Amino acid sequence: MAETSELDPLASGFLADLGAVRVASDYTVRNYRQALEEFIQWHRGIAGGAAPEWRRLTRDHFRQYLRWLGRQQLGRASVRVRLSALRTFYRYLLRRKEVGEQPVRGLRVPKEERRLPRFLPVSDMERLLQAPLEELRRLRAAAADGPALAPAPDPVEWLRDAAVLELIYSSGLRISEVCSLRVEQVDLAARTLQVVGKGRKERVVPFGEPALNALEAYWSAANGGRTPSDPVFQGRGGVALTPVRIQSRLKRYLAVAGLDPGLTPHKLRHSFATHLLEDGADLRAVQELLGHKNLKTTEVYTHVTVERLKAVYAKAHPRA
Repeated sequence: MAETSELDPLASGFLADLGAVRVASDYTVRNYRQALEEFIQWHRGIAGGAAPEWRRLTRDHFRQYLRWLGRQQLGRASVRVRLSALRTFYRYLLRRKEVGEQPVRGLRVPKEERRLPRFLPVSDMERLLQAPLEELRRLRAAAADGPALAPAPDPVEWLRDAAVLELIYSSGLRISEVCSLRVEQVDLAARTLQVVGKGRKERVVPFGEPALNALEAYWSAANGGRTPSDPVFQGRGGVALTPVRIQSRLKRYLAVAGLDPGLTPHKLRHSFATHLLEDGADLRAVQELLGHKNLKTTEVYTHVTVERLKAVYAKAHPRA
């Protein structure tokens, strides 16, 4: 279904509410939009081109949709995202009294596959954190060896990227939290961040001295007056960095460090949590640092550390 369906006012209002009121991430809003567009397109296919009337749909419609999804050979996680979007949409409609019941409720959903999160070993993490400054040094050396009038690179962008990577790894921030971080949320003296996470939930997160040094170096090089409401990390024109921009810059530094270019900024968050637990951090403390609502979400990292211990055991023990 490559064709995109135009959303009706109810669906558009839901997505606006999701982003502005419920503070869902751009990633979630995008996925829910795609899920609704896909459902609308599917409905047009079975109803002679007619758009769905949300008030009149029944559980049978969604059972039929589930059977269709099953024939598309989608992963279980993909099916769950689509049903989550529809459930959340109908909860929105119920709150607004647009519908009288939740027809998606009670549908059997495939159990989510339990995947262990990928993370970087400490040595690889160190190489990645050094990559922006390493590339800056190479560019400066190339400029010095080049034509006499060749300009040296402006270091601000690389110092900013170094600070971004240090702060994500030092504090376990989500990429959306990095992009929305404001100057007033950073306490340099206490080395803490006042982070606003999912659902506007606030938490205080510490950060280490390397992240502090990287942030101060970036702000010093930027050499501009900063107001409390300014973004901590800025692109051109002083606007906040976007997740897409951070992702593209990360791919660049993964290549510099000789690491898998498919790794995402979220893997730095996984690395943060895994390294803490491997060094004996309390699980509930890690839950608070990550801003997880449910401890079960954090527990997946204990499986990562157990799997690593088992691998070491299998390799080293004579009777493994």
